Amino acid sequence: MIELLQDPHAWIALGTLTIMEIVLGIDNIVFISVIVGRLPPEQAARARRVGIFLALAFRVLALLALAWLIGLTRPVFELFGQPFSWRDIILLVGGLFLLYKGTVEIHAEYEGEDEQEAGSAGHAVSFTRVVMQIIVIDLVFSVDSIVTAIGMVDHVEIMIAAVSIAMVVMYLASGPIAEFIRRYPTTKMLALSFLLLIGASLVADGIGYHIPRGYIYFAMAFSGAVEAINILVRQRRRSGR
Repeated sequence: MIELLQDPHAWIALGTLTIMEIVLGIDNIVFISVIVGRLPPEQAARARRVGIFLALAFRVLALLALAWLIGLTRPVFELFGQPFSWRDIILLVGGLFLLYKGTVEIHAEYEGEDEQEAGSAGHAVSFTRVVMQIIVIDLVFSVDSIVTAIGMVDHVEIMIAAVSIAMVVMYLASGPIAEFIRRYPTTKMLALSFLLLIGASLVADGIGYHIPRGYIYFAMAFSGAVEAINILVRQRRRSGR
């Protein structure tokens, strides 16, 4: 361990992997920020904490079971000549879940749900449902994130440190993003469209058609920039400038 702290290559590997983990965590941040939006503010903050803690726990446990995780990438069966591993199955199921969840949320936004229907018991059920959904997506993103970490770094200590730093950044970023989505309702529809985009990419990856993440992140960044301009224009009109 002391040797790693004195090795400049280890610090370079830590910095590079941390950046990669933060970038890969964008998907998770978007999902958590959207899904906790239906909870009361005090429960939303608790759900974010639970979600980020579970994400960190899943990643560290996966790193401590490298042999098991590497086994997930081995084919377990073939379908129409296409081999499928447990990793492919997890990504496929997770992608379908995101497509389903994004579609349901968009439908709810379009129809307009009555926020006053649910009482305190309804909120408790909603919190449990939200946490369970976060667990499912954390599992999906954990597999993809840790497979990337294994391919980049040889030392488990560096992997755990990078993942932990990335989780802290995710936690700090998820609150402001969720608040921003709450303050500007039009951005929620944009975030939901991101969920559909991410879900489609996971499904494609699961069936053997890898879409480079750079394309997806560029599309998200471009759409976000356009929405930011729209928000600035609306604010200027309201202020009469």
